[in-house]
Amino acid sequence: MRRTDRLFELIQILRDGRLHRATDMAEALGVSQRTIYRDMDTLIASGVPVEGERGVGYMMTAPITLPPLNLTMAELEALHLGMAVVGDAGDEELQNAARSLSAKIDAVLPEDRDAPVTGWGFAVYPFEDAARGFAHMPSIRAATRARQKLHIRYTDLSDTETERTIRPLQMDYWGRVWTVTVWCELRTDFRVFRVDRITALDVLPETFVDEPGKTLADYQAQEAARMALRATKPGKATPPAAKPS
Repeated sequence: MRRTDRLFELIQILRDGRLHRATDMAEALGVSQRTIYRDMDTLIASGVPVEGERGVGYMMTAPITLPPLNLTMAELEALHLGMAVVGDAGDEELQNAARSLSAKIDAVLPEDRDAPVTGWGFAVYPFEDAARGFAHMPSIRAATRARQKLHIRYTDLSDTETERTIRPLQMDYWGRVWTVTVWCELRTDFRVFRVDRITALDVLPETFVDEPGKTLADYQAQEAARMALRATKPGKATPPAAKPS
């Protein structure tokens, strides 16, 4: 697993706000405790609101909500896309300006609602990772609104490529990384795919309607039940239930 992928998985584990031991996270991700310590240092340095120490554990302390300033999520995504392009440019002055703007946005983000938790820091995800998914975002958004099925080619975290027919339900924004929650017809289950790992996408003429057990509300209920179950097992880190496979 690439380090950027592992950092994303750690954020997913920590987002429940509970204390997680490095030993449990290391076991869940198949790495050493020392690797987890280094990754946590990186997340903290990148502005992710995580506190903790070696031998005790780590927890997310301030889930960040987007957007502030009466901006829509689409407007914030457009703003961040612009910063991503500028931040990856060769002009040092513009790079510094993008980082300064990022810090100003961080300063006004409210902390009292549920939302993506990676913030706008520049150190976690390289811009080229997110850029691979930008081309697919308009098609995914349109298909979500039109309730239209998609056929995708997807490369998972172990670099295994599969082809799937999906029902797109919702896109989420995590600061340089976009994900899409879907009903996967191959797995007959919910999955959450990173958009930057979709290598090909075709919009199918077939549409879909709500079916019991396959809706966004069903996914949210499933996640709520999973969180409740995890709450009965203090300190045990488990990867998110709906994930690419």
